[in-house]
Amino acid sequence: MDHQKEISELKDLVKYYEMVIKNMSAPIIPSIVPKTILMPIAGIISSERFELIRNKALQHAGEHRETECVVFDFTGVQSEDVQTFDYNELANELTALNNSLKLMGLRPIYVGFNPRFVREIVHAGIQVDLEVYQSFRAALKELLNEKDESLSSK
Repeated sequence: MDHQKEISELKDLVKYYEMVIKNMSAPIIPSIVPKTILMPIAGIISSERFELIRNKALQHAGEHRETECVVFDFTGVQSEDVQTFDYNELANELTALNNSLKLMGLRPIYVGFNPRFVREIVHAGIQVDLEVYQSFRAALKELLNEKDESLSSK
Protein backbone atom coordinates (compact mmCIF):
# COMPACT_ATOMS: atom_id res chain seq x y z
CA MET A 1 0.00 0.00 0.00
CA ASP A 2 1.36 3.43 -0.84
CA HIS A 3 1.97 5.99 1.90
CA GLN A 4 -0.60 8.53 0.67
CA LYS A 5 -3.40 5.98 0.76
CA GLU A 6 -2.30 4.77 4.21
CA ILE A 7 -2.21 8.36 5.52
CA SER A 8 -5.65 9.02 4.07
CA GLU A 9 -7.07 5.89 5.69
CA LEU A 10 -5.49 6.80 9.03
CA LYS A 11 -6.96 10.32 8.84
CA ASP A 12 -10.40 8.83 8.19
CA LEU A 13 -9.93 6.49 11.15
CA VAL A 14 -8.93 9.39 13.41
CA LYS A 15 -12.05 11.34 12.32
CA TYR A 16 -14.20 8.31 13.08
CA TYR A 17 -12.71 7.88 16.58
CA GLU A 18 -13.05 11.61 17.27
CA MET A 19 -16.75 11.32 16.44
CA VAL A 20 -17.11 8.27 18.72
CA ILE A 21 -15.37 10.07 21.60
CA LYS A 22 -17.48 13.19 21.07
CA ASN A 23 -20.69 11.16 21.18
CA MET A 24 -19.58 9.26 24.29
CA SER A 25 -18.36 12.33 26.15
CA ALA A 26 -21.86 13.60 26.94
CA PRO A 27 -24.35 10.72 26.80
CA ILE A 28 -28.02 11.31 27.51
CA ILE A 29 -29.80 8.62 29.51
CA PRO A 30 -33.54 8.61 30.22
CA SER A 31 -34.31 8.47 33.94
CA ILE A 32 -36.89 6.46 35.86
CA VAL A 33 -38.30 9.83 36.87
CA PRO A 34 -40.63 11.01 34.11
CA LYS A 35 -39.44 13.96 31.99
CA THR A 36 -35.94 13.71 33.47
CA ILE A 37 -32.66 12.81 31.77
CA LEU A 38 -29.23 12.00 33.16
CA MET A 39 -25.97 13.24 31.66
CA PRO A 40 -23.04 11.48 33.33
CA ILE A 41 -19.80 13.45 33.02
CA ALA A 42 -16.46 11.66 33.35
CA GLY A 43 -12.90 12.48 32.41
CA ILE A 44 -11.16 15.71 31.57
CA ILE A 45 -13.14 18.94 31.86
CA SER A 46 -12.55 21.83 29.45
CA SER A 47 -14.40 24.76 27.90
CA GLU A 48 -14.87 22.76 24.70
CA ARG A 49 -16.31 19.88 26.69
CA PHE A 50 -18.76 22.16 28.48
CA GLU A 51 -19.82 23.61 25.15
CA LEU A 52 -20.47 20.09 23.85
CA ILE A 53 -22.44 19.18 27.00
CA ARG A 54 -24.47 22.40 26.79
CA ASN A 55 -25.22 21.93 23.07
CA LYS A 56 -26.25 18.28 23.51
CA ALA A 57 -28.55 19.10 26.43
CA LEU A 58 -30.17 22.00 24.58
CA GLN A 59 -30.54 20.01 21.37
CA HIS A 60 -32.15 17.13 23.27
CA ALA A 61 -34.52 19.54 25.02
CA GLY A 62 -35.46 21.08 21.68
CA GLU A 63 -36.20 17.67 20.18
CA HIS A 64 -37.90 16.27 23.31
CA ARG A 65 -40.07 19.10 24.57
CA GLU A 66 -41.45 16.94 27.37
CA THR A 67 -38.05 17.05 29.11
CA GLU A 68 -38.23 19.16 32.27
CA CYS A 69 -35.12 18.23 34.24
CA VAL A 70 -31.49 17.44 33.44
CA VAL A 71 -29.30 15.79 36.08
CA PHE A 72 -25.56 16.22 35.49
CA ASP A 73 -23.57 13.60 37.37
CA PHE A 74 -19.94 14.63 37.94
CA THR A 75 -19.08 11.53 40.00
CA GLY A 76 -16.71 10.36 37.24
CA VAL A 77 -14.67 13.60 37.30
CA GLN A 78 -11.53 13.19 39.40
CA SER A 79 -9.38 15.98 40.85
CA GLU A 80 -6.69 15.40 38.24
CA ASP A 81 -9.30 15.84 35.49
CA VAL A 82 -9.82 19.42 36.66
CA GLN A 83 -6.25 20.42 37.60
CA THR A 84 -5.47 22.11 34.27
CA PHE A 85 -8.79 23.96 34.22
CA ASP A 86 -9.00 27.35 35.93
CA TYR A 87 -11.65 27.22 38.66
CA ASN A 88 -13.00 30.69 37.77
CA GLU A 89 -13.47 29.48 34.21
CA LEU A 90 -15.05 26.29 35.53
CA ALA A 91 -17.52 28.29 37.62
CA ASN A 92 -18.31 30.46 34.59
CA GLU A 93 -18.94 27.34 32.48
CA LEU A 94 -21.24 25.87 35.14
CA THR A 95 -23.13 29.17 35.35
CA ALA A 96 -23.48 29.37 31.56
CA LEU A 97 -24.71 25.77 31.43
CA ASN A 98 -27.18 26.43 34.23
CA ASN A 99 -28.49 29.67 32.72
CA SER A 100 -28.88 28.32 29.20
CA LEU A 101 -30.90 25.35 30.44
CA LYS A 102 -33.11 27.59 32.58
CA LEU A 103 -33.80 29.78 29.52
CA MET A 104 -35.13 26.63 27.82
CA GLY A 105 -37.41 26.04 30.80
CA LEU A 106 -35.35 23.14 32.13
CA ARG A 107 -34.38 22.43 35.71
CA PRO A 108 -30.65 21.67 35.89
CA ILE A 109 -29.47 19.58 38.84
CA TYR A 110 -25.84 18.72 39.62
CA VAL A 111 -24.58 15.74 41.59
CA GLY A 112 -21.32 14.07 42.48
CA PHE A 113 -18.88 16.98 42.79
CA ASN A 114 -15.71 15.75 44.48
CA PRO A 115 -14.53 17.50 47.69
CA ARG A 116 -11.41 19.04 46.15
CA PHE A 117 -13.46 20.51 43.33
CA VAL A 118 -15.85 22.12 45.85
CA ARG A 119 -13.02 23.28 48.12
CA GLU A 120 -11.19 25.01 45.23
CA ILE A 121 -14.32 26.84 44.09
CA VAL A 122 -15.12 27.98 47.65
CA HIS A 123 -11.46 28.89 48.30
CA ALA A 124 -11.41 31.03 45.15
CA GLY A 125 -14.46 32.90 46.47
CA ILE A 126 -16.50 32.04 43.42
CA GLN A 127 -20.29 32.37 43.68
CA VAL A 128 -22.17 29.63 41.84
CA ASP A 129 -25.94 29.28 42.22
CA LEU A 130 -26.69 25.63 41.41
CA GLU A 131 -29.14 23.03 42.66
CA VAL A 132 -26.79 20.33 43.97
CA TYR A 133 -27.22 16.94 45.60
CA GLN A 134 -24.60 14.60 46.97
CA SER A 135 -25.51 11.73 44.66
CA PHE A 136 -27.67 10.77 41.71
CA ARG A 137 -29.77 8.66 44.06
CA ALA A 138 -30.42 11.64 46.37
CA ALA A 139 -31.47 13.83 43.43
CA LEU A 140 -33.83 11.18 42.04
CA LYS A 141 -35.31 10.61 45.49
CA GLU A 142 -36.04 14.35 45.79
CA LEU A 143 -37.59 14.46 42.30
CA LEU A 144 -39.75 11.41 43.03
CA ASN A 145 -40.89 12.95 46.34
CA GLU A 146 -41.84 16.16 44.52
CA LYS A 147 -43.81 14.18 41.91
CA ASP A 148 -45.62 12.23 44.66
CA GLU A 149 -46.46 15.48 46.51
CA SER A 150 -47.80 17.12 43.37
CA LEU A 151 -49.95 14.08 42.58
CA SER A 152 -51.32 13.83 46.12
CA SER A 153 -52.21 17.54 46.21
CA LYS A 154 -54.42 17.22 43.13
